[in-house]
Amino acid sequence: MNLPLNIDFSGKVVVVTGAGGVLCGTMARAFAQAGAKVAALDLNEDAVKKLADECKAEGWICEGYGANVLDQAALKEVHAQVRKDLGPCDILINGAGGNNPRATTDNEYQHEAAEGQKTFFDLDANGVDFVFKLNFQGTLLPTQAFAQDMVERKQGCILNISSMNAYIPLTKIPAYSGAKAAVSNFTQWLATHFAGTGIRCNAIAPGFLVSNQNRALLFHEDGTPTERSKKILNGTPTGRFVESEELLGGVFFLCDEKAASAITGVVLPIDAGFAAYSGV
Repeated sequence: MNLPLNIDFSGKVVVVTGAGGVLCGTMARAFAQAGAKVAALDLNEDAVKKLADECKAEGWICEGYGANVLDQAALKEVHAQVRKDLGPCDILINGAGGNNPRATTDNEYQHEAAEGQKTFFDLDANGVDFVFKLNFQGTLLPTQAFAQDMVERKQGCILNISSMNAYIPLTKIPAYSGAKAAVSNFTQWLATHFAGTGIRCNAIAPGFLVSNQNRALLFHEDGTPTERSKKILNGTPTGRFVESEELLGGVFFLCDEKAASAITGVVLPIDAGFAAYSGV
């Protein structure tokens, strides 16, 4: 991987949740390539074990751990194992998150809904609850598990993954949009709460990326863009999606204790210009 910044994270222990996915897997790999000792966490243990094996084959340091970010007791156990294997956490990337079909409407507008389609009134309460828990509690609980290491040594960095729809909600996904807004708010809360401990807390807000979770929403089976995909691209001045590796410059910058030493409580948009375009 061609790293965007020449930052040496040697000696740092970096914990990445959600590392079994495309975005956070790329981040975990990048930190390992930059010299860090990486703990890759995901509910899909096979995925992070495979990632760890690939990193080790390159001569980097990475261990994979099965972890449910909604299980406080299990996170404590994983934290203890990470400390034993790699050492106390220096940088925490809270990347676990996602949406759920039960919390998604079929139409953008209620008046366009056809019979049999899922409307706002059909959203499943348990599905909405799951989305909020996965994104918000899935950020809070790993922070509880790993930030104590930073408090003890009076230094460290927490980076949360918000979204551009935290600023302006996207159609069809009210729970996910609201949950990411909560992540942005929580980022500012953490930055304030930990201000006297030497810990910085920031977030990135990616724009539209193609991931395993949304590929079917953006492209047909033959690879052509869906109507929703066309709307996204028409509303993005650069006319393209963000690539996962394009997040790394912002991630590395915000996590570097020298470059971003006075930066805490910010949410950095990385959206290919989506938020700057009014539509006309």
